[in-house]
Amino acid sequence: MTTVHVAASESAAQFLAPNQVVPLLIGATVDEVERELVLQTLARCDGNRTRASRVLGLSVRTLRNKIRLYAASGIDVPACQD
Repeated sequence: MTTVHVAASESAAQFLAPNQVVPLLIGATVDEVERELVLQTLARCDGNRTRASRVLGLSVRTLRNKIRLYAASGIDVPACQD
């Protein structure tokens, strides 16, 4: 887990030490942290759900269900970059 999207930019978060990451997570709910982790993993996997599910340790079905919930809430979900 590297960052919460609203707290730091993605490029800045890549260089954060573990003791800098924890303060960014304080105040975020587990659901918010999980959602951000899923979305950032999808983005880094170029939207590839199979690869992202492997990285996250989730089944593709579970990831698909999470994506469906996020999209229904109006959250932008990274699309597959073919």
